[in-house]
Order: sequence, then C-alpha cells, then structure tokens
Amino acid sequence: MNEEPAFLKNYMKSQYDNLLMIYYSGTGNSKRVSEWIVETAAEAGVRTCITSFRDFSPEMVAGFTGKTLIGFFSATHGFNMPHSMLRFLFRFKELRGSDVFIGNTRAGMKLSKLFMPGLSGLAMYFPALIMLFKGYKVRSMYPVDLPSNWISLHPGLKPKVIDSMFGHYHTLTQRFAEKVLSGKRVFLKSFVLLPLDLLVAPIAVGYYLVGRFIIAKTFITNENCDNCGLCIKQCPTQSIVLSGNRPYWKLTCESCMKCMNYCPKRAIETAHSFFFILLIALILFVNPFLSEKVMLFVTKYMRGSGFAYELLYFIVQWLVAIPIYVAGYKLMHYLAKYPFVNRLIKYTSFTYWKFWRRYKAPKELKIGN
Repeated sequence: MNEEPAFLKNYMKSQYDNLLMIYYSGTGNSKRVSEWIVETAAEAGVRTCITSFRDFSPEMVAGFTGKTLIGFFSATHGFNMPHSMLRFLFRFKELRGSDVFIGNTRAGMKLSKLFMPGLSGLAMYFPALIMLFKGYKVRSMYPVDLPSNWISLHPGLKPKVIDSMFGHYHTLTQRFAEKVLSGKRVFLKSFVLLPLDLLVAPIAVGYYLVGRFIIAKTFITNENCDNCGLCIKQCPTQSIVLSGNRPYWKLTCESCMKCMNYCPKRAIETAHSFFFILLIALILFVNPFLSEKVMLFVTKYMRGSGFAYELLYFIVQWLVAIPIYVAGYKLMHYLAKYPFVNRLIKYTSFTYWKFWRRYKAPKELKIGN
C-alpha cells in the first residue's frame, strides 16, 4: 500500500472525532475507496465506522461523541446514484446537523499513460441536495474515476490497467481524505466537468425512471450455471431469486454487475439479442401505433398542441415499453430451459465470448504501474 511520508501524517490534524462511512458497492470500487478514506482517518486518530447502506443500523453510532463527519460513497448507475442508495439517503436521520461529504466512482478509463475521467451526471449533486434539505452540512463532493465495470456495454479493462488506476486513485483519495478531515471544503474536482454532467442529466432522469427497469430484464444464465446461489447471496439489493430452478432478476435489480463479474462459472450473460429484438419491435411497430393514437387524442382534446403531443407520447411509449420488456423477459426466461434457445441467447451475447473480459477489482493494491 502506498504510504504517505511520516511527517505528513504527523501534521495532519483532524477537525473531527468520528467518521461514519456508508457505501453502496457492486463489484467493490466504492467499497475500496471508502476503506482508503477510513484508513486515513484511523491514522489521524479518528474513531471510524464503515458499513454498506444495507448493513447500517443506528446502534453503530450510538457511542459517537464529539464532532462527526459522515461520508456517503456510491457507484454511479446511469449517471445517477442507484435508487436503493437514494432511498437510504431519504430515510437517513442519524446525527442530523453533522458535516457530510458525497462521493462516487464514475467509470474512468486510461488512454496510454493518461487517466481519463468518467461522468457523474446527477450522482453527486442530487444526493447533496437531499442531505442539505434534511439539515446536514455538505462540506465536499468528490468523484473517483476507478474503472468501469459495466460489461453489458463494454468488456472489462485489462488487469494491468486496472492495477495502475487503483494505485493512482488510491494516492489521490488519501489526499482528499486528509483535506476533508482537516476541515477543508473540497468541490473543485466535482465541478470541473459540470457542463458535461448537466448535458447527460436528461439521460440520468430517463435511466432512473425507465432504463433501470429495462436493463434489469436482460440478465440470464447459460448452461454453466450450477445453482451455487452465490449471485443470490451477494446481490447488494437482494434482487435475484430462484425461479424455474434458475436465477431470475427482479425489477429492483440495479445492474451493479456484481453477479456477472464474480460468477465463478461465468454463467451469467446479458441477453443482447433479446434486448435489440424487442427494441426494434418497439421502434418499427409499437411506437408508430402509439404515436398515431396519441396524435388523435391530442388533436381532439388538446387542440393539437405540439408540446402536449411530445410529452404524452414520451410518457405513453415508456409506460408500454416496460411491461413489454417484463413480459418478454418472463417468456425468455421460460424458453431458456430448452437447450437450443439457451445456446441461441448465449452465442448472440457479447458477454459470452472470451475477448469480452469480466471486471474484478484487484485484491491487492499495486503501486508504480
């Protein structure tokens, strides 16, 4: 692990007596960052408590006395904080009035020796507003550009690149932790890409309202699945159940990719062919029909308002799309018990092929890559 010079540790004076660190993590990126921050706090003599949002209980902080800093760190899903973590923030009421910082991991990349940032979208700004309205003091917002794990869209990065990125951002996270613990406000990095974050904000809203439900209905197991139950046990949102003697993903799935990336049999796939077949059917057949009906309704009852048509059509097409994907997924899950169908889905999935690497956070930190 990268050690800061001893004289820096000796002079790092914390303004806080306690640090409560709460994270949402799928494949381990946000958990690892939270651990780095807690390590820095512990070295400064701060009393620490680290927990996932799912395991948190008020009893964990019952013994806190003095000034407390609370950190919320999360993965970024669809340019937003995952729904389950947002719901946790809405319900959170412990240590009200304390200082808070919001952080996220946001799908970074590396181009040669250049570390490329990801985009946060609304993943920090919206949670910060929630905590402000609840009476907490937001002292910092900080993104960490650890590797993207969303292998439904792209293959995982090479292990050497992943190790290099972890070593680089470990050092930067330590520096951030020292600043925020010493009482400094840290916002610069979170606002550097603000114009681009605002540009993808509509995507964040669309993903939160619609996209996350559709993506949740694209995961399926191939014949390698031996029902070990690991994906069900480790799911951060408890969204995987056993149906028809095979794993089945519920609508509450956050697409965190933990199940797919850590399945020991590499048995979990994204059904890309299923997704695109339904998408094409919606575009070519369902949406034109809906557009016509909405236009007739708007012409008759709303004087043909263009704005009313656009708004109503947007709402109607997605209200129809979600049930279609749910019904289609149920049918696909049922038919996948037949070997021919299962093989067809498997071979038309990018995630099946060996070049489409899985993503795994490194177990040990390697410095100097």
